[in-house]
Amino acid sequence: MFKIGFLSLLASTMFFTNTSCTSDDDGGGGGTAAAGTITAKVNGSTVTTLNMVTFANQVGSMLSIQGNTGGTSSKAFVLNITSFDGVGTYDIGGGTGGLGLANASYTEISVNLSNPMASTTKVWQAPYTGGAKVGEIKISEATATGVKGTFQFSCKNSDDNSTKEVTQGSFNVNFQN
Repeated sequence: MFKIGFLSLLASTMFFTNTSCTSDDDGGGGGTAAAGTITAKVNGSTVTTLNMVTFANQVGSMLSIQGNTGGTSSKAFVLNITSFDGVGTYDIGGGTGGLGLANASYTEISVNLSNPMASTTKVWQAPYTGGAKVGEIKISEATATGVKGTFQFSCKNSDDNSTKEVTQGSFNVNFQN
């Protein structure tokens, strides 16, 4: 009888522990980005921004999260939510007029130190097609000091029509002072 009671208690504890730790459907689980960074896989390769050049800004209902890797071969993310209202999921594309509640970009900058005029900048943007949802930004935590969340999106370079898949993205970013 003791064993049956113990097993029942163990099973119910495991059930309640698992259900209380599941991520919120609205804001997700928060991701794995270290404090002050944005990290994601771009076409399968991990890109992580530097703490010193990664930040968030909020002006009215506009939230912008951005960061870059620094150096002469820099990579950068910009995530914008045009109607920020706290924790929740914000679609990139798929909204009114095809712009949705959010937009994002991924940029690669190559600086040629011996000939700065030969430096290049390539930008892939999302959304890039009217009406279609191409990703989402999930805010899992929003405080007076910063935001945490996850993101993923498909983006397109309008110059050469190439596309990139940004997956497994997460951010843990403080507001700029």
